[in-house]
Amino acid sequence: MSRTIALAASNGQEILVPVRESARARRLTLKIDPALGGPLLVCPDYVAHADVEDFVRRNLGWLESRLAKMPDQIPFEDGARIPVLGREHVISHRPKSRGPVRRVDLNAITEGVGLTPFDTDANPPLLVVTGQEAHVTRRVRDWLKAEARRELAARARTYATAVGRKAGRISIRDTRSRWGSCSSNGDISFSWRLILAPERVLDYVAAHEAAHLVEMNHSRRFWRLVEEIFGPSEEERAWLKRHGASLHRYG
Repeated sequence: MSRTIALAASNGQEILVPVRESARARRLTLKIDPALGGPLLVCPDYVAHADVEDFVRRNLGWLESRLAKMPDQIPFEDGARIPVLGREHVISHRPKSRGPVRRVDLNAITEGVGLTPFDTDANPPLLVVTGQEAHVTRRVRDWLKAEARRELAARARTYATAVGRKAGRISIRDTRSRWGSCSSNGDISFSWRLILAPERVLDYVAAHEAAHLVEMNHSRRFWRLVEEIFGPSEEERAWLKRHGASLHRYG
């Protein structure tokens, strides 16, 4: 960030607005950035600082209303509820347990020994995290990234085969504006936060990027190819549009 503008809100609290200068920006853009958990102003690098401050102050009312509607941030800590492949899990910190992170599904255990399964809503699967409390956040994030890599890499290669191509290197990142990307040499990148979404959404994004191995655009031929290997994608695209931003509040 280039600098930060401090504003006094109507409730007396201070609002900090990071400013990012961009040579590619053509106008001032004030938005709520889910990855930052707050506002962000993107501006051309030639705009005077006084004009930037004036722009933010004129939009203070809009900014306050949007901040009031922001969902709470959910840190990776003991007791937190987070989705994995769209299903809610509870982080359980058990310092003396074995292994860094493991998934424990109480319903699978009861079914395996012939007992009546629990109510899945009241008893969601656990993510058991061992070690010191200070390491819980990092260990959960590392586990989610590893799961994202495993799930998305397998899907990407399957869909690449379906279009008659071979995927290159597959990487996992924490991108803000894209859920996936495909380079001209066939390398594919995904946001690890997709592991929080329902499985059909992961399938769609993987199919979308695999289709770019053939069509490096969003032409009609591209969308026909996506439909050939995945099927209709309106529901998955709508899900990302409605809920995608909320995935950035986790961790």
